[in-house]
Amino acid sequence: MRRYRWWVGGALVSVMLLIGAFLVVGNNPAPAPGPPVGVPRVLVSLGDSTISGESAGDYETGTDGQDGNWCHRSTNATIHHTELVGIDDTVNLACSGAPSAQVGLGEATQYTESSQARRLGALARQKRVVAVLVSVGANDDPGFGRVLDACVQAWFDRGKPGCAETAGKDWPGKVDAMVPKVLAAVNDIRTVMTDAGYQPTDYQLVLQSYAAPISPDALESLRNLNGCPFRTDDLRWVRESAVPLLTEGIRRVARESGVRFLDLSRAGLGREACSRDDAAQEWFSRLSVRWTDLQDDDRATHALQESFHPNAAGHTAFGRCLGEFLATADRAAACLPGETGDLHAATSIGP
Repeated sequence: MRRYRWWVGGALVSVMLLIGAFLVVGNNPAPAPGPPVGVPRVLVSLGDSTISGESAGDYETGTDGQDGNWCHRSTNATIHHTELVGIDDTVNLACSGAPSAQVGLGEATQYTESSQARRLGALARQKRVVAVLVSVGANDDPGFGRVLDACVQAWFDRGKPGCAETAGKDWPGKVDAMVPKVLAAVNDIRTVMTDAGYQPTDYQLVLQSYAAPISPDALESLRNLNGCPFRTDDLRWVRESAVPLLTEGIRRVARESGVRFLDLSRAGLGREACSRDDAAQEWFSRLSVRWTDLQDDDRATHALQESFHPNAAGHTAFGRCLGEFLATADRAAACLPGETGDLHAATSIGP
């Protein structure tokens, strides 16, 4: 009798273990099979105005104010100029003004558009994503665009302190507050790629910093409404303090997340807005007004939106530097001008 009881008890335990194992396996989704094969190989960009192509013109249909969409995705944007061999297509998902929450998996919308990361996840199932370029953070706590607006307003009213004084004291803290938000967006991008079947080694993820659009070297003759209405102290603060601190914040995210980092903070040296007599030789737009938009109530508030952003020539230069960087295995690089003035990925620059 004892043997019978032992045998029955042992059988019950075995059955329970099998049921438990079945439930564990049944409740876990099957792992994704991997990146799609036999489909176009693509590069993708996510982020805000500095990468969407704001000011570069030739905006994609539907992103130049139609139905409230002002994302200003340009066919001249950085992602379209890498000149990499073996790439079938380039896709720009960035949107002007986008905060980290809209780039990641947050519920935020930007100019009618929802999460960029979700759209990346859908794309990654249809095409073979080779690399993802991300530029985000300036529209979070720092509010870089609003700060530049404040700099221009200070030029009009000399009786008030400039933006270097009003924004400078809080700038380090705002950059610190930005860092975890950008980190969350980067992690969201990784999540959607993992869900689409990609391992981290299946694609490159590059976090790009911001270039200084103005500098204290701006020509005196252009420090007005014809070009760059900024005070000298404010010009110096933007290039020598604001952009470097913003860059270090983005660099911290790259280090913590382990993604690749491309430093653009000095990419525009000598090519900033109002640095040349000929605007065609500059890589950033000056104070830009779309006069026809001022005549339309629905567009008037966006008439100055293109001001102080990389122009088509700037995006071309940045794109080629990006392509050079993607072709290496280096974890970090800085886009710096070479002897001919063209940008190159200086991989000797530490992460």
